[in-house]
Amino acid sequence: MYKGDECMKAMVLRKICNFDETMEPLELADVPVPSLTEKDILIKITACGICHTELDEIEGRTPPTKFPVIPGHQIVGTVEKTGARAGRFKPGERVGVAWIASSCGRCRFCIQGEENLCEDFKATGRDTDGGYAEYAAVAEDYAYSIPDIFPDTEAAPLLCAGAIGYRSLRLTGLRDGEKLGLMGFGSSAHIVMKLAKHMYPHSSIFVFSRTKRERDFAQMLGAAWSGDIGEDAPERLHKIIDTTPVWLAVLESMKNLEKGGRLVINAIRKEGKDKQALLELDYTRHIWLEKEMKSVANITRRDVGEFLDMAAKIPLRAEIEEFRLEDANKALRELRERKIRGAKVLRIG
Repeated sequence: MYKGDECMKAMVLRKICNFDETMEPLELADVPVPSLTEKDILIKITACGICHTELDEIEGRTPPTKFPVIPGHQIVGTVEKTGARAGRFKPGERVGVAWIASSCGRCRFCIQGEENLCEDFKATGRDTDGGYAEYAAVAEDYAYSIPDIFPDTEAAPLLCAGAIGYRSLRLTGLRDGEKLGLMGFGSSAHIVMKLAKHMYPHSSIFVFSRTKRERDFAQMLGAAWSGDIGEDAPERLHKIIDTTPVWLAVLESMKNLEKGGRLVINAIRKEGKDKQALLELDYTRHIWLEKEMKSVANITRRDVGEFLDMAAKIPLRAEIEEFRLEDANKALRELRERKIRGAKVLRIG
């Protein structure tokens, strides 16, 4: 895992942990700075966004493929040095890294631009070391230029919460004037709302959330309505994006869809503790009349590049809460407890 000679600070996950039993699953450690292959760049990290997927990694729903591992896949920093055959970026340039760390580049999915479906898809911060650290090494082809308009901490959540939200919105097939629902209102959903209001100015947005804080935040950002998960929206919705980790949201989304409506599930895993909710699935009420359900799997480089360009032109600004690197466990606990207002970001260095 670690091959460099110089040391850096990093928050390290050494094993699967249950947050109910372990309040500090990540350990602040001195580890060697990663070495580079010929096509890698070394990034001096200044910010890293915090994602619910990190909770899924820590608690084993999408377990890392190796231990120890450094989590984090919304990385912003400057190029410190480059591998012998890396030529896309120069030292000092500002770059970002997203969830996709690599893919095979040869299978039919990669050839078709659907590298998110590649069997050899590797994820930053799960299959490779990520951004809860002072430095990260990444293949240069999987790094992105960061538009000058964004400060580092505001740019970080755009690399996953924003880009995967952009992919989710595209997959809904929403047309301007149709009604959009958002199940959950965390980091990704609040960016989706801002993006949708720009792309579809005549569409109304309806937000479902378990917490009053998130519902109030949604209203502040211009939601037409906000209510608890389990409440009925005042109108049937043409499209819904579910960003929650719970099964109940799937059932409630399908119930609130208009005929022919589509649910897009933007979650890498669903937690099992409320899976019994699916036993209440009723064909006539939830599925009939050509309603459909689609999942979002990972992300492509095209998604990230297109979204960053669009976000800069709007311009789209993420709402953020900043934490120090050594406070990563605290930020993750707050995320798990739904103490959310926008995106949580580690400021590093």
